[in-house]
Amino acid sequence: MKHPRKIIVHIATSADGYIARPDGDVAWLDRPRPKGNYGYLAFFKSVDTILWGYKTYAKGIEMGMEKGMKAAGFGPQIKNYVFSRRPHEAPLPTFEFVNEPVKPFAQRLRAQPGKDIWMMGGGEIIASFLDAGSHFAPRLKSSPRSITLAGACRPVR
Repeated sequence: MKHPRKIIVHIATSADGYIARPDGDVAWLDRPRPKGNYGYLAFFKSVDTILWGYKTYAKGIEMGMEKGMKAAGFGPQIKNYVFSRRPHEAPLPTFEFVNEPVKPFAQRLRAQPGKDIWMMGGGEIIASFLDAGSHFAPRLKSSPRSITLAGACRPVR
């Protein structure tokens, strides 16, 4: 029996449960990686599609995402969908903008053959999937070397 592809929210948090500073800064993620990169390399091999909210996509471009994706082994075999309510400039290669309702898009995508699907974030796309009743598997990866000060960041809520 064929099983539908899983949509997985796999995000990093600081040891005290934060994902970003109040202004959206995620500079704490930019540091030397230990061997195995907290399991991300193995996770990357398990997906062939990434779902992005527009703000996360824009932040990724700002941070040099294109170079980082190549270094992580992502190439044209990875399909990227960016959810946005309004049209934007042409996306990076292998990226496509989506403005249709979340639930039918997710159902159609999960029914297609392929590996699992990574919902990169951010919070608005995750909330949209929750509001639409579209199921996904959350995976939070705590990074013990990135402890923050309470109240100085955005919690995972």
